[in-house]
Order: sequence, then C-alpha cells, then structure tokens
Amino acid sequence: MSKKLIRETIHAKGVDITIYTEDFQNEFISLTDIARYKSDEPKDVIKNWMRSKDTIEFLGLWEQLHNDRFKGVEFDSF
Repeated sequence: MSKKLIRETIHAKGVDITIYTEDFQNEFISLTDIARYKSDEPKDVIKNWMRSKDTIEFLGLWEQLHNDRFKGVEFDSF
C-alpha cells in the first residue's frame, strides 16, 4: 500500500513553492517553483543551472554519498 502524497506550499519572497512529502522525512521541493522567482521561463533557469560545474560536482558528490551503485568512472564523462 502506497502512502498518500501530501502537498504543501510555502511562501518565500512573493513566490509560492510547493513541497511534496509522504512521511515528512523525505520531502521534495519544486525546483520549477523556485526558478519562477528568476524568470517566467523556469525551464531555462533549470537548464542553465544543471549545466553549471558546481551543480554537476554537487550531484556527483550526492550520488557518492547516497547511491551504493554509483559508478564514478561513468560519471566522469559529465
């Protein structure tokens, strides 16, 4: 039986940001909502953010810490 997904909204600097959770421990924040603060085209903001060196390094580190099957050699191509 799957848990019910709970959707809440927080307000920051005039922007509504959606938070999704099932158990209040594993929350997911809407990156699209945050990107709307910078532009009416949030997909472009996210696309540019995903290309930055710092973001790629962060994602690689996060995977090393949280993914037992992470293969650093395969990630090097990024």
